[in-house]
Amino acid sequence: MTVNNVTVFCASSNRCDKFYLDEAEKLGEFLAKSGRTIFYGGGKVGLMGRLAGGSLKYNGKVIGIITEQLKNLELGNTEIAELRIVGTMHEREEALIMNADCIVALPGGCGTIEELMQAITWKRLGIIQTPVIIVNLRNFYDPLVKMLELTVKEKFMKEEYLDHWIVVNSIEECMNTIENMRLKNQNTIDIQNPPFLT
Repeated sequence: MTVNNVTVFCASSNRCDKFYLDEAEKLGEFLAKSGRTIFYGGGKVGLMGRLAGGSLKYNGKVIGIITEQLKNLELGNTEIAELRIVGTMHEREEALIMNADCIVALPGGCGTIEELMQAITWKRLGIIQTPVIIVNLRNFYDPLVKMLELTVKEKFMKEEYLDHWIVVNSIEECMNTIENMRLKNQNTIDIQNPPFLT
């Protein structure tokens, strides 16, 4: 099974450093150029908006999933291929996770972090086997990764669960990982390392 649908968790904030916004747009561009469909939170502002815009610039397919409440708060993006309105945040999160061949987390606030933790938790429980990539731009996720490692050190989680996520430091490294990822079966991920970009 190859990676066709990529769910991206990211922020709706426009107030963050422009670097994060630009990197979200870059990811959208790369995913579009590679022919992959993006599933995301459906907003048109912040990293979410730039992610979608980057994909649309190269005729990429983007599917947003959003609640009616957030459609107003995050300005639901009507320019994408499909904007699905769901009843609750739980339904939104489930749809984003369950439609993914691969899950990517860009920097964001408590909502983004909660989505990432939900995906890791579902993987831990065996509900999904989906690869989870944490894009640690500017070391943003260092404290969270250290916290997860501490849960293992203090024996709240088994050491084997440290394999449930992959940490990369750039959009290019993220794409390298996706490009060379093959889901050999439900429990084994095979990652090789030839370059995505030259």
